Amino acid sequence: MAISTLLVANRGEIAVRILRSARSAGLRTVLAVSEADQDSMAAGLADAVAVVGPAPAQKSYLNAEALVDAAREHGCDAVHPGYGFLSENAAFARRVQEAGLTWVGPSPEVIDLMGHKTRALEAAIAAGVPVLAGSNGPLEGDDDAVLALAREVGYPLVIKASAGGGGRGIRLVRAEEDLLRTVDTARSEAGASFGDTTVYLERFVERARHVEVQVLGDGETFLHLGDRDCSLQRRSQKIVEEAPAPDLPDAVRERMRDSAVDLARLCRYTGVGTVEYLYDPVRHEAAFIEMNTRLQVEHPVTEFVTGVDLVAEQLRIASTGRTQLRQEDITFTGHSVECRINAEDPERNFLPSPGTISRLDWPEGEHYRVDSGVRAGDTVAPYYDSLLAKLIVHAEDRGTAVQRMGAALAATHIEGVRTTVPLLQRLVLDPVFAAVEHHTTWIETELLGGPPSGGSTP
Repeated sequence: MAISTLLVANRGEIAVRILRSARSAGLRTVLAVSEADQDSMAAGLADAVAVVGPAPAQKSYLNAEALVDAAREHGCDAVHPGYGFLSENAAFARRVQEAGLTWVGPSPEVIDLMGHKTRALEAAIAAGVPVLAGSNGPLEGDDDAVLALAREVGYPLVIKASAGGGGRGIRLVRAEEDLLRTVDTARSEAGASFGDTTVYLERFVERARHVEVQVLGDGETFLHLGDRDCSLQRRSQKIVEEAPAPDLPDAVRERMRDSAVDLARLCRYTGVGTVEYLYDPVRHEAAFIEMNTRLQVEHPVTEFVTGVDLVAEQLRIASTGRTQLRQEDITFTGHSVECRINAEDPERNFLPSPGTISRLDWPEGEHYRVDSGVRAGDTVAPYYDSLLAKLIVHAEDRGTAVQRMGAALAATHIEGVRTTVPLLQRLVLDPVFAAVEHHTTWIETELLGGPPSGGSTP
């Protein structure tokens, strides 16, 4: 169904990003806002604003009925969920479709499938995607069977909640005597947190890197737009991303990309999505983690190296049912690095830093891009994620891109709230990052003074 009026069901920098591509596509835009966001930067870019509830997200951006009602009342024929909030909520996607509106994203059935980790793992295996040794599905059987499987897989290993995600619902087991107790605890926590006690078991990868592949499909045509590395994380949340993923063997890169497309094909995927892998730099192996059925925060680095507007592609596929892209159309130029700038205080265990932004200066130039949701004078509210903006650079090679990012961060000045800019400067200029020797827990276990360790993250 052709789209003419789009409801953007999100806020901050991603709302600004979607609104700009929608405007370029000639669409009328309506922005759903909470009462706290009525005067936001994004609100000023939309053709109309729909207040969907009070400031708390549960009463506004997570209020599915209010969002659908707003879309109807403002004459919208499509809903773009952005990322976070309800973007991977199959029930919301169904509600949008039942209201006669177009959902800008994959089908509710695919969202459901990939949102349940053991079912997603089974789909990955069926598609030929490499996976870690483990239960390859729900952890079942009596205590003896669980112990036998663990011995076969080898320690250390992890117990993961099937309904978990974002780093939650994961338990590390390093010794057999801890296994059964940890499985019981993981099941109890999964039931309390996610309403589903199903767990599964996998080999734990020490000093793992997080690498992912951007895919795109229209239900008939499926392709990839290269890979990204998102290994610089804190609390299992990405803070620096780059494309392409550096220092990967060609065979590993090719298999990751091809298997990601195979998984998209198996699901008859529509829209953009990301297949995430753990890369073991010792074994030189990549293994499936999960598939994100939405636009990723880090999508700009892929846009920089491919020249493809991923939001425009989302809108085109949702509106026409087809993509005009083919795999042979996708070429890669140079290297891109992105830093997420959050209103947090790294010196106080990353506590959120709400307040009013009194100064905001960004670097300028053709090699820089800033995806921001705030302006000088804006108030950073305590109700939402602390992401203020993303700073992205591009260069002909990784070394130059990293140098440019260092210069870009030095030229970034934000006053009125504490931010992660000083930490980001330290990260991108660290020799460990330059040598691609970092991993998903490097920041917390080594850079910030913890004992050397390793880890995996979803």
